[in-house]
Amino acid sequence: MPSQFLRRLLEYTLTLFVALTLNFLLPRLMPGDPMALIAGSAVQQMGEEKILELRAAYGLDKPLPEQYLVYLGNLLHGDLGQSYRYSGGRGVMEVLAGALVWTLLLVATSLTLATLLGSALGAWAAWRRGSATDLGLLGVLFTLRSVPAFWLAMIFIPVFAVQLRWLPSGDSYSFPRETGWANVKDVALHAILPVATLTLATLPTAFAIMRAAMLDVLGEDYIRTARAKGVRERGVLYRHALRNALLPVVTSFALDFGQLLGGVTLIETVFNYRGLGLMMFEAVKSRDYPLLQGGFLVFTLGVILINLWVEWLYPRLDPRVRRREA
Repeated sequence: MPSQFLRRLLEYTLTLFVALTLNFLLPRLMPGDPMALIAGSAVQQMGEEKILELRAAYGLDKPLPEQYLVYLGNLLHGDLGQSYRYSGGRGVMEVLAGALVWTLLLVATSLTLATLLGSALGAWAAWRRGSATDLGLLGVLFTLRSVPAFWLAMIFIPVFAVQLRWLPSGDSYSFPRETGWANVKDVALHAILPVATLTLATLPTAFAIMRAAMLDVLGEDYIRTARAKGVRERGVLYRHALRNALLPVVTSFALDFGQLLGGVTLIETVFNYRGLGLMMFEAVKSRDYPLLQGGFLVFTLGVILINLWVEWLYPRLDPRVRRREA
């Protein structure tokens, strides 16, 4: 409906505006002066006049409201500014583009694996409710849920990278970098440990949501009707129960995507993985305002886009949503 679309558009526009305002304010609330990074070790020897020139060159001499208006104006023209940390004229857009590829590789792979595997295990556990399989999966996955992701990472590195020497301990690729299929294999090997860590950290949530949704669906009248009509148990599970239990899983997928974008910082830092998380960690240490603003903007847009995708997908999974919208 046009009115519903306009309402949604207004809601997301307001959300984006609030997020942009917070993206601007939060870095400036941190203690510390970015001049210490821009000038380096020479900041102590520089005179006050030279420091004022540097602040003017980066727009830090203007009042905060004026800096905010300049920030919004540059955003409207697609300009995220220039990073303080990266010399040589590298803009924030260029730095973000290089880091985003690696983060998307981790987040997309781990979230897909966690959702598929967790949903399959959750459906199986619900189908065999009360059995040893169900109780065993509940015990293992809820124990796993209480384990911090960084602790898993710190266990994987000494075991699989140091002792067994099966996998690299960190970074996104080897030096010197390979070419062709050798590069693909090298990148995949470097991604295995961080992907495994994020997958195991997300898996229990997908399992718990699918199991609960399946238990609700399996008690519905149409499941009993399907069985009474002679539908095989496999058909009842996959054709009738599983599809109707997917909506909570799709919602969980969207929520986990936002959480992984925020939580990937810690994992990328532990593995020294060259993604947005590690870049944001370094930007916080160096008070790189433009880079922090750009990174927060990417996270915000990612969450908004995944929520729009979920709203588009809901009516296609459940006819009841289509009828309600009509």
